[in-house]
Amino acid sequence: MNPSANVQHITSRDNPLLKELRRLNEDSTAYRKLGRFWVEGDHLCRAALVRGWQPAIAVFSESFWPSAPVDISQAAIKNIVIPDALFSGISGLESPAGMGFVFDLPAAAALQPGVASVILDRVQDAGNVGSILRSAGAFGFRQVIALKGTAALWSPKVLRAGMGAHFGLQLIEGVELPALDALAIPIIVTSSHLGALIQAQRLPMPCAWALGHEGQGVGEALMARAALSVRIGQPGGEESLNVAAAAAICLHASAVAAVAI
Repeated sequence: MNPSANVQHITSRDNPLLKELRRLNEDSTAYRKLGRFWVEGDHLCRAALVRGWQPAIAVFSESFWPSAPVDISQAAIKNIVIPDALFSGISGLESPAGMGFVFDLPAAAALQPGVASVILDRVQDAGNVGSILRSAGAFGFRQVIALKGTAALWSPKVLRAGMGAHFGLQLIEGVELPALDALAIPIIVTSSHLGALIQAQRLPMPCAWALGHEGQGVGEALMARAALSVRIGQPGGEESLNVAAAAAICLHASAVAAVAI
């Protein structure tokens, strides 16, 4: 423990910071208005630290604080310690982790041309979005572009599903279709019935994979911008794949193709 750390003990449920944390946990888009977001638990917090992110505030339960690891207790400029019952009130987990970080939301990033990217077209489910971010990070797609109508990227559920992938990606939200012209790389879409099988295609790299709404798929306007359409074979006979599963297959195929070049 760092005896010189700035530690503040809070015991009131009505404390403004705790009200803000409850709002961040309960409202998936509150981070946009408040300009910061909350992550809870050792895994997510360490994932951020490894990527060089510095928390503005660290929050600990009274039971966790005495045994907090040094790197965690010294990560933020300001440490807050609250009763376990109050921590449960701001936690989004069934079993509260006892610690979490508040980060300032990164400044809005400009779309970078020529960078391997993922385009999310109205993908609604937070679990799917988080899983896609994990695959993007794993397979070298560092830019993720969320078109309007996509689940909020920095919401608590997407953060938990992303398992730390957020901290190694450039995330751009609320993008309109015309802005995609600046990418200057081929856009690839998937379909259950259009295009050649993915393993038979020569995949360009860098490229931008477009992934669509769980029920409706990629919208017609985005489909019209695509340079290539590929199909994922499903010999088992299922009608379609979950969008996150499809994303993992497509991004892996691109990564393998890039290594082979």
